[in-house]
Amino acid sequence: MGESFGAWTMGRDAELMDYVSSVNIACGFHAGDASVIRKTIETAIVKNVAVGAHPSFPDLQGFGRREMKMPATEVFDIVLYQVAALKGMCEAFGGKLRHVKPHGALYNQAARDKNLAEAIAKAVKAIDENLVFYGLANSFLVSEAERIGLKTASEVFADRTYQADGTLTTRSQSNALIESVKKSCEQVLEMITAQTVTAVTGERVTLRADTVCIHGDGANALEFAREVKRSLEENGILIHTI
Repeated sequence: MGESFGAWTMGRDAELMDYVSSVNIACGFHAGDASVIRKTIETAIVKNVAVGAHPSFPDLQGFGRREMKMPATEVFDIVLYQVAALKGMCEAFGGKLRHVKPHGALYNQAARDKNLAEAIAKAVKAIDENLVFYGLANSFLVSEAERIGLKTASEVFADRTYQADGTLTTRSQSNALIESVKKSCEQVLEMITAQTVTAVTGERVTLRADTVCIHGDGANALEFAREVKRSLEENGILIHTI
């Protein structure tokens, strides 16, 4: 959420908030500016949606999706800076920051790099040890955050395909994104009810599913959010904030 700039109105972000329980709001390093971030936070508070910080590498041109080599100390600093800013903006409007989820390449690199994951988790804990840390299920993001005492939420994806090792299919591959609403709903139900996901190669990978991600910039994001919510409710699955 909040991944736009300047003279921008809420548009689809506001509509999406009618179907989700929490949002990850850009912190300015990969997208968003002060005004957009503020408007997005205010809308989330009005709609009673849990607010999360979405820190990234400093990569506006690449939307935070290009890999970067950065020392763990610098990663600690950029995460500390971004999360602290979003937390302060939430509190300025009577809201509360509930969780943190790294964005893009920072997320994917830390999922497989223990030291990077530790640096991010330590930055989050330094700001507020009660924040929930969202990370890719079965990854270092979750294990390192848990090791230092943070509450975690293992994240699964409604609109991305998986590899046999439990990682997301890289966006450079043609089959990385799920474009079928039916397939998305089926994958989400499998991940929640069976605690497995079927990889693109056919293997069933075991995982824990605490929170489901839908990318707000996806072409079918609004339809995905609406139909996934409907599918969960029809199958007796309660949606709530963590």
